[in-house]
Amino acid sequence: QVQLVESGGGLVQPGGSLRLSCAASRSIFSIYAMGWYRQAPGKQRELVATITSGGSTNYADSVKGRFTLSRDNAKNTVYLQMNSLKPEDTAVYYCSARRPTSVTANYWGQGTQVTVSS
Repeated sequence: QVQLVESGGGLVQPGGSLRLSCAASRSIFSIYAMGWYRQAPGKQRELVATITSGGSTNYADSVKGRFTLSRDNAKNTVYLQMNSLKPEDTAVYYCSARRPTSVTANYWGQGTQVTVSS
């Protein structure tokens, strides 16, 4: 079992920045692909970004050039740096972990609220 704990959400003005962190409970974190998803009120959960165990990243078109996903395997942690935030980025952000043999996420965090508003 892998536990994921997100932190770093909050209220920020449009154009501002936030950094989300997701800490995993297991040392085998390094072989898991990690991801961030978000869900706005009344909408389905959507992919924000993913990062493979080797560090390759993939981003949703809506966040390309503004968000950066990175991982620190020594700390079992992934970071989502969010810049130039827009009101439409407002959502609950969820961290996920996927085992190497899986095609979908196996574990989820509890979510952290990000609100972009003036």
